[in-house]
Amino acid sequence: MTAAENVCYTLINVPMDSEPPSEISLKNDLKGDVKLKTEALKKVIIMILNGEKLPGLLMTIIRFVLPLQDHTIKKLLLVFWEIVPKTTPDGRLLQEMILVCDAYRKDLQHPNEFIRGSTLRFLCKLKEAELLEPLMPAIRACLEHRHSYVRRNAVLAIYTIYRNFEHLIPDAPELIHDFLVNEKDASCKRNAFMMLIHADQDRALDYLSTCIDQVQTFGDILQLVIVELIYKVCHANPSERARFIRCIYNLLQSSSPAVKYEAAGTLVTLSSAPTAIKAAAQCYIDLIIKESDNNVKLIVLDRLVELKEHPSHERVLQDLVMDILRVLSTPDLEVRKKTLQLALDLVSSRNVEELVIVLKKEVIKTNNVTEHEDTDKYRQLLVRTLHSCSVRFPDMAANVIPVLMEFLSDNNEAAAADVLEFVREAIQRFDNLRPLIVEKMLEVFHAIKSVKIYRGALWILGEYCSTKEDIQSVMTEVRRSLGEIPIVESEIKKEAGELKPEEEVSVGPAQKLVTEMGTYATQSALSSSRPAKKEEDRPPLRGFLLDGDFFVAASLATTLTKIALRYVSLVQEKKKQNSFIAEAMLLMATILHLGKSSLPKKPITDDDVDRISLCLKVLSECSPLMNDIFNKECRQSLSHMLSAKLEEEKLSQKKESEKRNVTVQPDDPISFMQLTAKNEMSSKEDQFQLSLLAAMGNTQRKEAADPLASKLNKVTQLTGFSDPVYAEAYVHVNQYDIVLDVLVVNQTSDTLQNCTLELATLGDLKLVEKPSPLTLAPHDFANIKANVKVASTENGIIFGNIVYDVSGAASDRNCVVLSDIHIDIMDYIQPASCTDAEFRQMWAEFEWENKVTVNTNIIDLNEYLQHILKSTNMKCLTPEKALSGYCGFMAANLYARSIFGEDALANVSIEKPIHLGPDAPVTGHIRIRAKSQGMALSLGDKINLSQKKTSL
Repeated sequence: MTAAENVCYTLINVPMDSEPPSEISLKNDLKGDVKLKTEALKKVIIMILNGEKLPGLLMTIIRFVLPLQDHTIKKLLLVFWEIVPKTTPDGRLLQEMILVCDAYRKDLQHPNEFIRGSTLRFLCKLKEAELLEPLMPAIRACLEHRHSYVRRNAVLAIYTIYRNFEHLIPDAPELIHDFLVNEKDASCKRNAFMMLIHADQDRALDYLSTCIDQVQTFGDILQLVIVELIYKVCHANPSERARFIRCIYNLLQSSSPAVKYEAAGTLVTLSSAPTAIKAAAQCYIDLIIKESDNNVKLIVLDRLVELKEHPSHERVLQDLVMDILRVLSTPDLEVRKKTLQLALDLVSSRNVEELVIVLKKEVIKTNNVTEHEDTDKYRQLLVRTLHSCSVRFPDMAANVIPVLMEFLSDNNEAAAADVLEFVREAIQRFDNLRPLIVEKMLEVFHAIKSVKIYRGALWILGEYCSTKEDIQSVMTEVRRSLGEIPIVESEIKKEAGELKPEEEVSVGPAQKLVTEMGTYATQSALSSSRPAKKEEDRPPLRGFLLDGDFFVAASLATTLTKIALRYVSLVQEKKKQNSFIAEAMLLMATILHLGKSSLPKKPITDDDVDRISLCLKVLSECSPLMNDIFNKECRQSLSHMLSAKLEEEKLSQKKESEKRNVTVQPDDPISFMQLTAKNEMSSKEDQFQLSLLAAMGNTQRKEAADPLASKLNKVTQLTGFSDPVYAEAYVHVNQYDIVLDVLVVNQTSDTLQNCTLELATLGDLKLVEKPSPLTLAPHDFANIKANVKVASTENGIIFGNIVYDVSGAASDRNCVVLSDIHIDIMDYIQPASCTDAEFRQMWAEFEWENKVTVNTNIIDLNEYLQHILKSTNMKCLTPEKALSGYCGFMAANLYARSIFGEDALANVSIEKPIHLGPDAPVTGHIRIRAKSQGMALSLGDKINLSQKKTSL
């Protein structure tokens, strides 16, 4: 075992640039004044940590430094005695250590409590029984010291000595139990109780039984240890549950949030009774509301979600939906998102009415809030949640729609678009609500500010206005929104009327243009002579058209055609029919005229001209076939789309419930609690052990069945077998950290001194600390650990070399260059899902695109898609139905998120070249888009590397 592998509990920051001093100069400094001794002692500690032996200094330190009473020196000496080699090469204790032992016996009787306490802490770290044996009476005496700092460290020292060398203090549990009974200080009681839990559980239970009614009055640190004991006892011996469950119930009322959280978690594992689950859930909800830290809120919400996953607990949580909704008072969007999702999963016919009332209040609240960046997103979330409630519980739609319709006139287009989508689905699904929706739509129609929402509203009105009065109202609203017609003439008149004489002169000779309709349009309408007049006094539709957005005109033409054809079927008088159709045709004609003139900022497109012209033709002929197409087929296609969407949702819900339902096979063995052996009872994992492992980064993942998925798969060879130093690294990825465990083997017959692993990184990686130098004996080996922090999802590379000196050789330092270690980004990417609208929005926003050409030997389209999904960890957003069947080509959208919150989008467009025969490989492109360049490039590299492999 090398010196650098000696266990050290104290971490010291070492400046690497300083020159190591000689042993003689250190000896002289250790004989100097206190300041010099302090500095020299620090240098000695650093040198020993770096693998130097320095045996000649031991006696100097004992003679000149150990007798000093200076507190700084005493602290440094504790570190020195912890790390200095205390035995001879054959394993015997050094003679000098007897003197050290005597000095520490005196420190344990020192009148200063700090020196006593810190000495006791140091004794916890000693692993030599011969050194500890003479100190035992002094350690026992410290249990009765007046100061709690000394007493609590004495308990810890007794615990570690009992654990490592039981023969030195065989009566420790009894001693500590008696100490615990008489002790008043909370921290001392906590340490003593913790020792009893691990050393003698029966005594710990006896003590707890005597004071179980006073548990609520204890300090939170002791309460936490009591919860741990109860959990462990009941875990190992379920028959004890009844004895302690009342105590856990009492601890739910503790003033400490940590105790409440642990008690609730323990209660859920001990009992599945509805009262226990309700108490635990109520405790979790209180914690979420009272704790200000958003991370705590999210963690506790996750616990509630875990509770919900259990079918028998779900019904209990359904009664607490209203309490869960209190969490919405938190301003953080992520917390609100999770809360709404949980509430939506728990909603039932019993509580949906109350849920909708709360959500409506929340929606109204967002209306009055001064605009915050998350307010719009929160409003969208609320709208979607109400949408889902109304689809699942149709009775609620009538209450929800009037409130939501107000938001069609919202400045935030995304929230208004969600409302519009909801209204479209509601008006198609619920016939009884159509009059209400149409009436509300006509009320807010003139206030709509976004052209996209305007188009949607026009479509809904055109499709679902079925009475003569409603049709007349739509026409009135359209005329009101369009303003004075004909548009071109009224605009030119307005311009001419508002021009000042001097401005007219400045334009120069006004160039006249004759339009298709034979009217004049002056060029000055677009020149700088137009006065800076406010846009607000233009009617909305007129404003859209003058801005050059003629797609809304095409939508208007379709709507006018639909309502005109329906008006003809409703009204028998020929005069009224002709009058209405003529009005609709006039509106279309004036829009066409405007599009061809030079007044709009952009001229009308040919597509829109074709559409408006077609509508004019349909109205002039009024054929029954066209009537069917406009008034029936459109609605049928919407109906098909909605039913397909509903079917898809039901299918995904069914899959979810199948996952959650625990199926028991008829031939499964029945386990009787009374007949099971103790070791079989621990089928569940120990929660405390799991959380400790997670904190240490040793989360135990269930290994895959194939041996390649084991740790050996992550071992990277860094040097060749013929190099003087052989090195290989095991790369352990734990979220934001990468731990490199490097094995270094000296393959020569020489001693290698100052053997140093030098690492550098490329990409968003950062080396946390520089590994310490080692001294390697001939054919010896050592493990060096290096920590690397990861900041983003990017292909990182770690490279470096090993440098060393050969002892006794006069040559320069030797260097072995290491192979590069490539960090796989797949460890950070997780499949995720988003809506089509969100995908399209992100696709438009993300500026980095990487186009990868498909180059594979897979010949089946679906097989290639599955292979890409597996190798990139992405999720396919395109529904299964759209991908089923075979037509020679395929397009699919993929989405994933990294643990750093970065989004990655991909669009797969592939085809099978039929002309090259049935065995021709798949061809096409994969386009990747991401916000950061690193993410896009890294995913592209990953696809390039993996797509060439054939799937087995």
